[in-house]
Amino acid sequence: MTKKIFIAGSGGIGEAAALLVREWSETDPEIILGDVSEDNLRKAKDFVTQGSEKTSKVETVVMAHEGINDGMKAAFDGCDVLLDCSPGSQSPRMARFASDFKMHYANLTEYVAETDEITAFAKDAETGFVLQTGLAPGFINVLAMSLYQKFVEQFENETIEKLGMKVGALTAHAHQPHFYGFTWSPIGVATEYIKPSRVVRDYEIRQIPALSDRETIIIGGRTYEADLTSGGAADLPDYFRHKAKSLDYKTLRHVGHYAWVENVIEKIAAAENILNKYEHEELPAKLLAEFLREVPAVEDDFVLVHASVDGFDLRGTRQIIEKAFFVEPLEINGKSLRAIQTTTAVPLIESAMMLLSGDYKGVILQSQINPQKFLQGNFVSKIYKTI
Repeated sequence: MTKKIFIAGSGGIGEAAALLVREWSETDPEIILGDVSEDNLRKAKDFVTQGSEKTSKVETVVMAHEGINDGMKAAFDGCDVLLDCSPGSQSPRMARFASDFKMHYANLTEYVAETDEITAFAKDAETGFVLQTGLAPGFINVLAMSLYQKFVEQFENETIEKLGMKVGALTAHAHQPHFYGFTWSPIGVATEYIKPSRVVRDYEIRQIPALSDRETIIIGGRTYEADLTSGGAADLPDYFRHKAKSLDYKTLRHVGHYAWVENVIEKIAAAENILNKYEHEELPAKLLAEFLREVPAVEDDFVLVHASVDGFDLRGTRQIIEKAFFVEPLEINGKSLRAIQTTTAVPLIESAMMLLSGDYKGVILQSQINPQKFLQGNFVSKIYKTI
């Protein structure tokens, strides 16, 4: 039976998800793109269908800004799963539609309040709700769980010293003084640099300031810097409380970037007489404004992913298991997909395929996903290549 997939939001990730699921699915699912903008829908449909040899249906639905319209009702009635590529603030609304119309649901947002809201009403649902399933949070957390399971199996110790998760959406070239270029949402970057990071320290969950624990790391023979940012750890701090002495998520950058960011933040704080920069509501917007003046948007990107688990075996010898992926842009049917698009879209699609198997219901967080099945899935395995 043909499956129907509704993709809410036809921006960069939404159109990438539609293109990849249509071209790489082992069956021929029908796709419905939904967006509040007719112009965006027209562009996204052309992006997905032009130059393709696939004949499966791609339809569009203009969504209401609030509530629901007849077109949405008709589309939802026949769909099996809703992939939510809309802004994070819309996640509870989209999840409600999935619940009301008995669809499976997967989203990308790292927003905590919205995730908690969905968890509260969907925990006993008959359909499955996979939350925070993009790149980070998402893929990086499943990768970390797979390494932990391997560590336990190999060294017979469930308590570890450190679990590290690192992701960078970077540019192939970087110029001083910022050593950076925007490959995704500038407001997302500004926010993750300010909001606190949820970590495990001494086996307990803590909230500590972003950009407060910098390190240098060599991956694939190249040197990068990494520092704490918000959002990427998903539910792993809860899972590893009392199991890991230390756990954190850090964002990878070219060396020199974070010193520049700290300098910008200090200048803004001094000019605005901001005493506590981590509690000032307007600071992300002010930081964003400075970013937009100084940092260019860049299409030529790559994504770097690194996870590691380190601890002791039963003889007391320190051991480490780690894995890294390097992802470059992809071309399909003459269409170019940036690395940040594919690395975000394929975990979302893989989650949808997992849900369509019928093996999951209720809320599924990253620590509950079968990591081996996920990482070996048809979509994820095509994009994530080990260094």
